[in-house]
Amino acid sequence: MGSQVIHADDVETQHGVFKPLTAQLGVAGFKLNQLALPAGQEGPEHDHSANGEEEVYAVIAGGGVLRIDGKEVPLQPGHFVYCPPEARRQMVAGSDGLTWIGIGSIDAA
Repeated sequence: MGSQVIHADDVETQHGVFKPLTAQLGVAGFKLNQLALPAGQEGPEHDHSANGEEEVYAVIAGGGVLRIDGKEVPLQPGHFVYCPPEARRQMVAGSDGLTWIGIGSIDAA
């Protein structure tokens, strides 16, 4: 497949916050998703220790905090955060909501 252009608005939202972009773009080497939380909402706390997946979050709108391994990291547009597989993490939206791009490695397990 050659280059591909999509608009996130054309991708169906899953579980209320998650837009999977990987397949629509034809990406094979990593996972790519757009996620959005409404103001004051929390995402699920999770890690990827079972599958070894690394993630990078790129904040594109709004703000909030990332709870990671017992710390709260303030987030705003332009921030990029690396999360190793074993790190417990949870996104929490601020008063303007929070939108980010999640880039993940292919499952290592």
